[in-house]
Amino acid sequence: MSWWERRGGWGRWVRVGSAPARFGSGGLVAGEQREQGTSTTPTGVYGLPYAFGIEPAPRGTSYPYRRVRADSWWCQDNASASYNRWVEPLPADCRADEAEHLVTYTEQYAYGLVVAFNYDRPVRGRGAGIFLHVHGKGATAGCVSVPREAMVRILRWVRKDERPRIEIRTAQRER
Repeated sequence: MSWWERRGGWGRWVRVGSAPARFGSGGLVAGEQREQGTSTTPTGVYGLPYAFGIEPAPRGTSYPYRRVRADSWWCQDNASASYNRWVEPLPADCRADEAEHLVTYTEQYAYGLVVAFNYDRPVRGRGAGIFLHVHGKGATAGCVSVPREAMVRILRWVRKDERPRIEIRTAQRER
């Protein structure tokens, strides 16, 4: 994974960081074709609404940061009004077996960024809870993960006023 910024107004793109990344165990799939439960990572360009973490925001972080609490969940229940949303506490219409209890992922969710895949107008069954987060033990269930130190660097670097995006793709492109 690499992160880039545009220098000199509308100037050229400059790579300002990189790190090894992991993706879903099911590989990459076009975002509009992704299906929930396939452990695939959706390709495309997505916004990053806010950062989050079990640990306090790293010093120097200016991005909106939400702290994970004991009652923090990500609802992935297709029948819930809260589908593909952070909820506190878990609402009655979101089954616990169809939600992620965020605090239980102590390693992965030490730090993260929400990826706005299927976020603004969620399509049920397309997938929920796609994040950029810290590596766990192996491939993800559809997220993108990087080493902890890289996630800290990203959180210190990213700025809301720059309207950051994540582009997930399979091939290199010229900048």
